[in-house]
Amino acid sequence: MPQPTGRLVRKDDGVYVVLDRIFKAPIEDVWSYFSRSPRLSEWIGQLTGTPSTGAARFRMNAAGDDADWENVTILECDAPHRFAADIGPSNTSRRVYVHLTEASGHTTVTLGQRLRSLREEADIGVSWDYYLDRLLAARTGKPMPDWNDYDPAMLEHYENLCRELDHDIKAEQATLHAVDRANGTDG
Repeated sequence: MPQPTGRLVRKDDGVYVVLDRIFKAPIEDVWSYFSRSPRLSEWIGQLTGTPSTGAARFRMNAAGDDADWENVTILECDAPHRFAADIGPSNTSRRVYVHLTEASGHTTVTLGQRLRSLREEADIGVSWDYYLDRLLAARTGKPMPDWNDYDPAMLEHYENLCRELDHDIKAEQATLHAVDRANGTDG
């Protein structure tokens, strides 16, 4: 059975679920699974348009052929090392990034997605564990993993991470509020 691998990382623009995978392959080969539509479609979805102009659309086909096409706003692309994009409508877009590094014949992929809510989006980590394992399977020619091995088995791991971080953030805010009150600066 697969094990959950994600962690939560606080950044200036929010909290991200972050996962890593290591491939015994050159960075350019692994990058092609994020940048070339035929390879992208082997594990997660299809990309159309001209990404270099910002006119791109994405559809997740791993969940079925009836998925909707979504607009992609590319925020950063430094091939073959870094990619960041907002996917979907602007008011509900998903911020996703991918960082690749290569050392000693191995490429490490670090993927992150910003969470809009710690209380409602714990399942995002489960999904990325599943999709990154699909990427591993696509690269090695192994059978695709079964979603039922991921959900609900991994959900508790991500719910606990979200609950713990939410508690820590509230404790920090309470401490800051108490300091402000003590200093007479709490408006």
